[in-house]
Amino acid sequence: MSDDRLIVALDVPNVVHGLDLAKRIGDAASFYKIGLGMLTGGGFALANELKQEQGKRVFLDMKLFDIGATIEAAVRGIAQYDLDFLTVHGDPQVVRAAQEGKRGTGLKILAVTILTSLDRKDLDDNCIKPGDIHAITLERAARALEAGADGIIASPQEAALIRALPEAAGKLIVTPGIRPAGSASGDQKRIATPAQAIRDGADHIVVGRPIWQDADPARAARAVIAELSAH
Repeated sequence: MSDDRLIVALDVPNVVHGLDLAKRIGDAASFYKIGLGMLTGGGFALANELKQEQGKRVFLDMKLFDIGATIEAAVRGIAQYDLDFLTVHGDPQVVRAAQEGKRGTGLKILAVTILTSLDRKDLDDNCIKPGDIHAITLERAARALEAGADGIIASPQEAALIRALPEAAGKLIVTPGIRPAGSASGDQKRIATPAQAIRDGADHIVVGRPIWQDADPARAARAVIAELSAH
């Protein structure tokens, strides 16, 4: 049985690979993430197939960032696909425009705070203001929620702090950077196990390589769900 707290990241090159992986996983997963890397490989077609034909939930991870009018138009177009989650960068003006674009639909707008692949040195290189990375993430989360975001994308290391924000009441927290015990961290620098992320306030966890790189991805997905089921 699947558990939609687990979102499987289909970080594969194209729609053919994505459909094959979803077939191999079968009923072990009910929620999938399609990212920017698959956009030119049929990502929207895959999203539509999973949602409309297979009855899966779909998280479109585009991390949109642009001027307000462009964000609003892009989100309005995406909302036609009847998807579940969409990411935008957590800058308040971007969040507000995205909310206008999805008006009248069930699409949830999730705001990106600080990417889980970044650490303080990366922020310095990007000219982001000085300060503790967790504090900056928390501030960005609060501002995005105040601007109307339906939820936050944040590392599991910040999930508990974000959950404690008054602005986070009734909002979603979705955590990438999840690695089951014994898995390699890859390019993620702020990670946690599935159980720890849920304990710290996450509503959904995103797991990619530990599932799709496994020789038996359905078994790997069920192993993550077994850990979640205890919490």
